Amino acid sequence: MDIVLWLQAVILGLVQGITEFLPISSTAHLILFSDLLGWKSIWHKTALDAMQFGSVIAVFGYFWQDIRQILQGAWQAWQQRDWQQKEWKLLVGISVGTMPALAAGFMLKLAKVALDRPQIIATMAIAMAILLGLAEKWGSRKRTYQDITVLDGFLVGCGQMIALLPGASRSGSTLTTALFLGLEREAAARFSFLLGIPTLTIATLVQAKDVFDEGTLLIPLVIATLSSMVFSYLAIAWLLQFLQRHSTWIFIWYRIGLGAALWGAIALGGL
Repeated sequence: MDIVLWLQAVILGLVQGITEFLPISSTAHLILFSDLLGWKSIWHKTALDAMQFGSVIAVFGYFWQDIRQILQGAWQAWQQRDWQQKEWKLLVGISVGTMPALAAGFMLKLAKVALDRPQIIATMAIAMAILLGLAEKWGSRKRTYQDITVLDGFLVGCGQMIALLPGASRSGSTLTTALFLGLEREAAARFSFLLGIPTLTIATLVQAKDVFDEGTLLIPLVIATLSSMVFSYLAIAWLLQFLQRHSTWIFIWYRIGLGAALWGAIALGGL
């Protein structure tokens, strides 16, 4: 039984790692995988959310130099009272961009609203595909990572609130918003990842606390976390390189196909 559970942990960690930073929704894929494979009774939503800690470690590891540069530059800007310095704008932008999603998430947690229904996942998969497609069409993609402002941080952070709906995707909603604001694809993805660090970290710690309180799945959850860490790191590296040369249309069509398949399964009574 332990070996089976550990294998499930590796598989779910792989799914979490690959889908967390691709704009296709990790929450939706984890819910669907655990449901379709009959693992839902063991891998409840709290455990699935907690394994995101591996993705947190991966994004910290991958962007450690960026994080250190932002913090050091922001500290120098504070000392010099130079509020136009790039690192200061990035730090403030990330800070204010974190607030909307945290506030909305806190209110949903208090209200205990259940959002992990297949109908919501299917609808958001298609809706976000349409929005991402519009961002590809209308975004100018003329602004670089150096051009990011505090207002960009706030607006992309507001877009991040959409990710509270399963199927929307945190990286998808922030990437879409950043593209609408005219950022280049790679710059949009990089800022999306950096902006998501505080939100992802806080949300994961809250879920991890609930798992420890329950006292179940601790060893399998550690395995799932390690698996998600490895595959998250690989997904980040791949996506940033991919977006330097390609558009996001492959993810748009994937989301439409996923949403259509889910609605088909719902109509046939399979979900």
